[in-house]
Amino acid sequence: MTTSPSAAGAAASTAFSSLSLHPATLQNLQQLGYEQMTPIQAASLPLTLRGQDLIAQASTGSGKTAAFGLPLLERLNQRWFAVQGLVLCPTRELADQVATEIRRLARAQENIKVVTVYGGVPSRNQIASLENGAHIVVGTPGRVMDLIERGALDISKLQTLVLDEADRMLDMGFYADIVTVVEQCPAQRQTLLFSATYPEGIAQLAQRFMREPQMVQVAAQHSAHKIAQRWYEVPARHKLDVVVQMLAHFRPESTIAFCNTKQQCREAVTALQAQGISALALFGELEQRERDEVLVQFANRSCSVLVATDVAARGLDIANLSAVINIDVTPDPEVHIHRIGRTGRGDAEGLALHLVDMEEMVHVAKIEQLQGRASEWFDVAELTPAPGGALLPPMMTIQLIGGRKEKIRAGDVMGAMCADFGYTREQIGKISVNDFSTYVAVDRRIAAEACAKLNNGRVKGKSVRARVL
Repeated sequence: MTTSPSAAGAAASTAFSSLSLHPATLQNLQQLGYEQMTPIQAASLPLTLRGQDLIAQASTGSGKTAAFGLPLLERLNQRWFAVQGLVLCPTRELADQVATEIRRLARAQENIKVVTVYGGVPSRNQIASLENGAHIVVGTPGRVMDLIERGALDISKLQTLVLDEADRMLDMGFYADIVTVVEQCPAQRQTLLFSATYPEGIAQLAQRFMREPQMVQVAAQHSAHKIAQRWYEVPARHKLDVVVQMLAHFRPESTIAFCNTKQQCREAVTALQAQGISALALFGELEQRERDEVLVQFANRSCSVLVATDVAARGLDIANLSAVINIDVTPDPEVHIHRIGRTGRGDAEGLALHLVDMEEMVHVAKIEQLQGRASEWFDVAELTPAPGGALLPPMMTIQLIGGRKEKIRAGDVMGAMCADFGYTREQIGKISVNDFSTYVAVDRRIAAEACAKLNNGRVKGKSVRARVL
């Protein structure tokens, strides 16, 4: 393995136009708002576009999907209906995010079909999609392995293999599944491995399955001075009361609050909801439908606080996150860095609030050692309510029964809401279309009325069923 000079120094140019990309791809990138490459893109794309294998150490939110999606698409022949690209992800949520972004990047190429496959849902619809042909498959290792063994997924023509968040897949016990899948791939392929950390298992995978990989490493896209970290000493029994005080004082529009266990997540959500705060929980044992609805509501600003465990939140990339609250301090200082790195992205200022019981002080010492500076402590008594009334999210979510399988598109829903029902585009937020459901964020003041109009009206000429989540 060799380390690319790009990992240490800046590339000659960070403009996408400096890359050997098809003109239509460059035009699409410009339309999507991609002008300057992020550090991981600038370090990796010159290598991957030349066909080299790559190990990239980069975190969620660094722009890594484009870093592997663009070379994957450049190598692809859209006239050849065979699986030419395979992306393995640790979770369904990340697979959906990656597939959505690859579809956006592929707009310049006609009829590129991207199929997602993962557990937690019946495989028959995924098998049907594969039978109709696919260029790119994005999925979790277990389901991909299962479909290969059942003969439903043929990767014998694969050109590019991507392991996204490889460290997380190893943490979740997918090593054997990954090995099984990779052994079915053609030997002559490009392999791209992306990981936030570099545990021993990553080195084993690289040595076993990669050809003279280049390695690039970039810092996370946030810097310590942009994230205001405030530490509060709080006995465990008072923590949830203090979280309520923090929200009333700082009034963040969008917050992730971390707990170390699912039981603590449940207790925190119950306490916040009892105070009239819009809060939802995300942990490993939720049913897939529940997870989907929670994530949609938080991403589209229908929920103010997402209370999550680290395992459940890994891979989520929520834009414009106002604050992170550590209800429980993690014993792993690297996890602490990942937690707070979700705020303060890009040019935004970040806020990270930490509640520390005396028994957790030993964890704080480890975090201070890793960050190279002392923690700044504040008095809980300073957390006085700010003016503004109840902290309510600006949007509410309406679920429509029907999605991609019924050929519903976001534009169809927007057309019905504006042209047929008389709402303005400013009153409509994010529209997320899944296979069997469509989620529409609307101004909370019109939610009940809009839901009634949807139930009594039509979308794309068809009657629909709708409900407010």
